[in-house]
Amino acid sequence: MSNTPAALSALPPLAHPDGSPIRALVVEDEPTIADLLRFPLQMIGWEATVVGDGLEAVRVAREMRPDVLVLDRMLPGIEGLEVLRRIRALQPDVPSLMLTAMDAPADRVQGLASGADDYVTKPFTMEEVLLRLHRLVQRAGATSPQSSELVVGDLVMNLDTHEVTRGGEEIALTATQYQLLQYLMENPQRVLSKAQILDAVWNYDFGGQANIVELYVSYLRKKIDVGREPMIRTVRGAGYMLKPA
Repeated sequence: MSNTPAALSALPPLAHPDGSPIRALVVEDEPTIADLLRFPLQMIGWEATVVGDGLEAVRVAREMRPDVLVLDRMLPGIEGLEVLRRIRALQPDVPSLMLTAMDAPADRVQGLASGADDYVTKPFTMEEVLLRLHRLVQRAGATSPQSSELVVGDLVMNLDTHEVTRGGEEIALTATQYQLLQYLMENPQRVLSKAQILDAVWNYDFGGQANIVELYVSYLRKKIDVGREPMIRTVRGAGYMLKPA
């Protein structure tokens, strides 16, 4: 859990719009690891509930309605992927991070294909887990008012309806294009590296295939910038930046 103090100080506080704390459900049957997760989450102001059994986790989730899940895969009762499936039947949009010793590529693919939003293998650093959970909660909108928009210049994204307009003209985007644009709009006038974009939008390692970022930026430019003053800028050797026209 090295570098945890630095991670804690670097994270801006998150809470619900009414000021109530973010609710994290940690499903982990190893007490030492459970405590390593619980205490830093409490230090950043979250409500961290720890459960060590898969069946108990489903029951607790029904009562507490967590904002984010941290799931081990190998659990007593029922295993982690089945826990996720049952909780998602009750709460379809809850984001989840798999935290497991099952580190084979096939295990990772299976976890992500089964609906996990992120996948971290043991041993882990608490800094990485905190940053990933923080991002998942932000992207899920738990800290946003019910109706919210992102606005950069004349580009507007409605986070409830997923409608995107520029200068009042509606722009149709695929799911991945929308996620990429959302990440750019959440960080306006900030240079974002290809590695940062890969991690934020795709959530897992593409094996260095940063060309996927270039491809999707080109898709976005055709929809956002063609025929207008460009907003998506390339910063040579550094990455991309979204600026008002």
